[in-house]
Amino acid sequence: MKILVVGGAGIQGRTALHDLASDDEVKEIICADIQFDGLSKIAGFTNMEKITQVKVDAQNKADLLDLYKRVDVVIDLLPKEFKTVVYEAALEARMNVVNTNYTYSPEALDKRAKEAGITIMTECGLDPGIDLVIYGDARQRFDSLSVINSYCGGFPEQKACTNPMKYKVSWIWRGVLSSIMRDARIIKNGNIIDIPGKDQHDPAHGHSIEFPALGTLEAVPNGDAVFFTDRMGITKDIVHTGRYSLRWPGWSDFWRPLKELGFLSEEPVPGLAGNVSPMDFLDKHLGPRMQYEPDEKDLVAMINIFEGMIDHKPMRLTSSMLIERDLDTGISAMSKGVGYTACIVAKMIARGEITQRGVLSPMTHIPVKPFMERLKKRGIIIQETLEEI
Repeated sequence: MKILVVGGAGIQGRTALHDLASDDEVKEIICADIQFDGLSKIAGFTNMEKITQVKVDAQNKADLLDLYKRVDVVIDLLPKEFKTVVYEAALEARMNVVNTNYTYSPEALDKRAKEAGITIMTECGLDPGIDLVIYGDARQRFDSLSVINSYCGGFPEQKACTNPMKYKVSWIWRGVLSSIMRDARIIKNGNIIDIPGKDQHDPAHGHSIEFPALGTLEAVPNGDAVFFTDRMGITKDIVHTGRYSLRWPGWSDFWRPLKELGFLSEEPVPGLAGNVSPMDFLDKHLGPRMQYEPDEKDLVAMINIFEGMIDHKPMRLTSSMLIERDLDTGISAMSKGVGYTACIVAKMIARGEITQRGVLSPMTHIPVKPFMERLKKRGIIIQETLEEI
């Protein structure tokens, strides 16, 4: 098995390289990126002999095509801005791809992927990714669903909360800032409610939940929950649904006034040299100050709650997961959730365990039992409770 990891020298990519290199079935790994300094962070515990470094311009389709010819499957861990070129190269090379970004309008790409005879598995990371596998499993187990509430967040352990936000960076800081302005769509009491990104942190839209072993966390609406109930064909039956980011309490109180003052605007500030926007400033100024120390853990907490009918009984399924950073290797909790998921599914495609063509979704196209077993082998365990309500 030969696998290309595009963006392989980044935080998530390094975890994918380590995971792939530990598998005897994987004979060669190509790490494609623009610089490779970060690979020194995994060299002490990873079989680097399997890994070939190739400098690539991921906006240049020709560069990608040359690499696609050498492998069996591609794992794309680049920021979402690159996915169009990654997909175009895949269609031309007739190469299967696993991607971790949201795909809200897959219809045209699905038609082209089927014509090319390839598999494009989108939304295949942590969130979206693991959560969507759980969605699909719940859809099969319930006769009908009326509630789907999904919560996920990455944040520091308590001792690492050394700044006013109680937050540090476990993925792209610019992406975190952008998500603070992301629109949300929920269903409440059977009514679809659109929440503009600027209002995301208003008290009326957030709430608190209790998470096992962590206590009280703050839940902030983030993303289009109705898109997924539409995909499942059950929106008309849903009474409540939402997708929420989890943070330590105080997150919304920190960001609400800054948003009101325009600190997340992407418009350049008049009078400053270089067309610098408030978002640019926060990105460059805060990012370096939000990094984890070697002895600090990041955490990923996920909980999905489903309510509906099973055998004519009202039931609630609660699925929870907690991942912690490995201090021995430095591999972060966030990168485990993203990188391990992408690797498991890429190998499923390469082995022929997933054979459907077109744009696929973790909700319907990932075999649940083997996927969960392989997560467990990597230390990621999903806890479940099923109770009558």
